[in-house]
Amino acid sequence: MEFEHISVLLNEAIEGLNIKKDGIYVDGTLGGAGHSKEIVKRLGNGKLIGIDQDADAIKKATEELKEFKDKVIIVHNNFKNIDVIMKEQNISGIDGLLLDLGVSSHQLDEGDRGFSYNKNSFLDMRMDISQDLSGWDVVNKYSKKELERIIKEYGEERWAARIAEFIETERQIKAIDTTGDLVDVIKKAIPSGARKDGPHPAKRTFQAIRIEVNKELEILKDSINKAVKLLNTGGRICIITFHSLEDRIVKETFKELNLDCICPPEMPICVCNKKKELNIVTKKPILPSEKEIEFNPRARSAKLRIGEKV
Repeated sequence: MEFEHISVLLNEAIEGLNIKKDGIYVDGTLGGAGHSKEIVKRLGNGKLIGIDQDADAIKKATEELKEFKDKVIIVHNNFKNIDVIMKEQNISGIDGLLLDLGVSSHQLDEGDRGFSYNKNSFLDMRMDISQDLSGWDVVNKYSKKELERIIKEYGEERWAARIAEFIETERQIKAIDTTGDLVDVIKKAIPSGARKDGPHPAKRTFQAIRIEVNKELEILKDSINKAVKLLNTGGRICIITFHSLEDRIVKETFKELNLDCICPPEMPICVCNKKKELNIVTKKPILPSEKEIEFNPRARSAKLRIGEKV
């Protein structure tokens, strides 16, 4: 299947990076190279390092960026390793980083990846298919208590306890092998009255399992801190999130990096030696326009936050 992905908040993110012609920029979630292509078009002697853990994305991006290959380095890795990646490239400082978090349109649309509740396939959900843990493992091997926690915490699903209970009952009869199997269990667990309105009944549970499989939230704060340490003075970090948990982590991490001292108020002098590392450019997140949402409904929940290295 052709790798298709519509870049969300494209103009806003590119503007937010405040690109310098001779700067070094990192796209930590390369995807179909939509954002990367716009970054590299604005470079003179600068460089773009594009990172993605999805082999399909690497293949697509390599093709999309071939005319700029003298300015682009493509790395098959996870942005959580940005410090190691930059060291391997002999790069000590960068002028901007972009992260477009979450699942890509391609991953949702390609049925056999197991991300979509609208297409029946093996319950996979791995962004990096070389890793061991899959959606099947989470659904079939995690304890009922752990499943409930994940679905409640990562999916913000009010019916988490019932869904976990129904999953446990079902898997005692037979394994839950496919996305279709899981959707059927979720629909049985959520009362019909609660399924009438709102999003697809499986949306929150699928989100939760995907986050667990790919450890999306666990790596985010640490990755932001690593990236900000790499930023040159005046360099920008732009992060696009798609659900409240991600956005909260970005917002709170930016706030911590914005603080000059974290000593208790009763301390007469500062002993923490913390220095402010980041100015927050966006006091409130930038949201997609109605026009963008109409063109690309998946952009509806997107939020962009921008910080600048002090």
